[in-house]
Amino acid sequence: MNPKLALSAALLGSLMCLATSVRAQQAPNPLDAVPDKMPFDIPYGTPIGLDRAEAAIAAAVAEARRRDWKMIVAVVDAGGNLVAFQRMDGAQLASIQISEHKARASAIYRRETKVFENGIQQSGLNYLVTLDGLIASRGGIPLVEGGKIIGAIGCAGGTPSQDEVTCKAGAATIK
Repeated sequence: MNPKLALSAALLGSLMCLATSVRAQQAPNPLDAVPDKMPFDIPYGTPIGLDRAEAAIAAAVAEARRRDWKMIVAVVDAGGNLVAFQRMDGAQLASIQISEHKARASAIYRRETKVFENGIQQSGLNYLVTLDGLIASRGGIPLVEGGKIIGAIGCAGGTPSQDEVTCKAGAATIK
């Protein structure tokens, strides 16, 4: 056998053994944990109506104006269908689809989109990017009334933290 080829094969075998050893020493996969209860198990309620969706948007836009932010705000019903939408003058056009996406993801996954952002950036749950309809950026918040999701609000146009502050103002209109 060619000495260079034999050396290459020996090195490859050593690297494979080392990789197996390193994997064996790593901490257990947190996704293997089985919780007793379903996380984010919030039932869906009667979908939000237009008047309440517009009130949530008005509160979000008022917060954005107060801070001199140009935002786009979307409200969807519990099924993720658009109910109301507003684009402030001068807001970036790309944020039209982003605001709807945040609202829809928040409604259908029953959680704030910030959870996905944290999951990827802080917890290394990179598999999240493979889920359909997901967006890993804060600014999508479920609208919960009486313990049931009636819709969600999504805000876009600023930084993710600005989007979140704007959304919280709109979500606060739902008790």
